[in-house]
Order: sequence, then C-alpha cells, then structure tokens
Amino acid sequence: MIVIKNISKSYSDTRALKNISLRVNRGELFGLIGPDGAGKTSLMRILTTLILPDSGKAKMDGLDVVSDFKKIRQIVGYMPGRFSLYQDLSVEENLNFFATVFGTTVEENYDLIRDIYYQIEPFKTRRAGKLSGGMKQKLALSCALIHKPKILILDEPTTGVDAVSRKEFWDMLKKLQTKEITILVSTPYMDEATLCDRVALVQNGQVLDVDSPTRITEKFPRKIIRVRSDETYRLINDLRAYEKAESVFAFGQFVHFVGINDEVETSELDMYLEKRNHKNILAEEIQPGIEDVFMNMQSNI
Repeated sequence: MIVIKNISKSYSDTRALKNISLRVNRGELFGLIGPDGAGKTSLMRILTTLILPDSGKAKMDGLDVVSDFKKIRQIVGYMPGRFSLYQDLSVEENLNFFATVFGTTVEENYDLIRDIYYQIEPFKTRRAGKLSGGMKQKLALSCALIHKPKILILDEPTTGVDAVSRKEFWDMLKKLQTKEITILVSTPYMDEATLCDRVALVQNGQVLDVDSPTRITEKFPRKIIRVRSDETYRLINDLRAYEKAESVFAFGQFVHFVGINDEVETSELDMYLEKRNHKNILAEEIQPGIEDVFMNMQSNI
C-alpha cells in the first residue's frame, strides 16, 4: 500500500532522510519508531504530499507522491503531531468543515468514526481549543477519518496525552484496522512499538531495522542486566566506570547494563556496588526490549 524507494531529504546542511526504503502492506499497522529529530515527520510530510523529496520515489496505493498529489490527498487521512484544527470552532463545526472540504458529510461516514465520536459527542458544542488533550486527540482522528481514507498517517499522535488516553487511542487504531485501513504511525515511545504489526527503527534519517517487534527483540544477542539502587545518578556513573561495562543506559527507575562479552553476572555487580556503598541494590537478568535493541543499534551507527 505504501512503497518508499531511496527517499532523501535535506534542509540546508541537515540531512533529515538518507536513502530510506520501506514497504507497508495493505491493512497493516506499521510503526516508525525513533526519537525526536530522527526524520519521522519529514518522511510523513513527503508521503502526504506536503513537501517534496530531494531524491527517490514513493507511492501511496500505486499513486506517485509528486505527480499524483491531488489524488493522494483524497485517499489519505493525516493527523499531524501538533493539534491543527480550528480552535475557535466547536467539535461539531470542525467535523462538518472537514467533511465539506472532501465533498462528503458526517452522516455519510458516521459508521467509521462512531466509536470515536461517541466519546466526544457530549462536548460537540464546545470549542476545540477548550478540549482536554485526550479529547483533542479523538477529534483530530475523527477529522482525519471523515472522508473514509484508504491510508491513515499519524505523526506522534499520543505525545503529550495521559497514559489512559494513549491506551484508548491504540485500541481505536486496532479497531480501524478491521475496517481495512492501512495505518502508518510514528512515535517516540518505545513501548508502543509492541502494538504494531511491524516497525521500522529510525535514527538520524536512516532505517536501522524493519521487522515485527517480537523478531526485532529476538535478534538481540546480548545479556541485559537491569540494576537499581537508592541513588540512580551515582549508580549510572559507577556502572559506567566498571571495567567490564560495555553499555549503561537509564530506563525509568532502572539502569540497563550490558557487560563486555556478556561475562558479567548479577552477583558480580551486587558485590561491586556494595563496595561503593549503594543501598537497596537489585540486579537481575531480563529479556531485552525494543529500547535495548534501539540503544544498541544507535551506539553502533
């Protein structure tokens, strides 16, 4: 449904995308996973015909993003990272406006947005700018779907919303998949990668790997030890100073440690940290997550 071949894009001296190639299958929920500045938004803006690539080609349902841009805008729903609806219009007015732009009506495509709109309907007369973050998110998604697109492109849709709204949003995406909509979503949250059918790990304008979340983590060959103590900042510095340390990264309240040649045992770290007067030490071996794979790939670029 989406075919990207050797797409590159630069802004002055900054190379945002470097010969990216990807394929997204029909009906797939595909994730672009990476930190801010990785190039995710630039790629999405090219696919939605908002900017031109410097080189390479991309097609959306067989349509070229440069020569067929008018046709593409009829089959793609786009939800940008920032809330971009009319803040002074009500929920209902925003929906009617976007439906009119695409030559349709809310009633005609109501079945597609029913489950989403049901949650914001009590606020239909409220100005969009006065909605909570979660409600703005649902309204923006409804407006992106109002013309019944074949492809839905969402640029970091859960950034800045609470954990409950994030879960609700992903539940909505799963339901939209059953309606044969191809979904491309970007996120800086690594935990959301596991909710996608396949993901591309993106950093510095390059694709590091493309696969299902399970297979990506299965490829990771290293032993991960997660460590915790009462003083996280000192813990990180002490672990990085350990002679057998290869990589040490903070993950929430824990620190993930990889030893040189995977020779370090948890008991060895316990003794090392006890000698440095750390309290309430926990060191245990865990299965790697998407974050561990990403951090390892990033350090090898």
